[in-house]
Amino acid sequence: MDKINKRYDVVIAAEATQMLISHAQFLAQVSEPAALRLIEAFHEQAKSLEVFPERNPWLTDPLIATGKYRKLFLEKRYLLVYQIKQSVVYVDAVVDTRQDYGWLL
Repeated sequence: MDKINKRYDVVIAAEATQMLISHAQFLAQVSEPAALRLIEAFHEQAKSLEVFPERNPWLTDPLIATGKYRKLFLEKRYLLVYQIKQSVVYVDAVVDTRQDYGWLL
């Protein structure tokens, strides 16, 4: 199969789902439409990883090995953090960029 038509399976970790729920619940206290936009953006972007997940930049941090995680921005302030292993994309986390997420790494 050529790389142009390659499809990846996307696996969303339970922890990533829980992080998304926590962020959406917090956001809903300020703006329910914003929380719904975050959830919708997550679903759309996670689905988009089925095709060419390599398009997004590497997550760079001195605490992690270079080339392990990629990042995809959601709604300006959130990151969908994932890694690619063969033909599977593993979504490992959804983090708020305004907070320290070094513990994740």
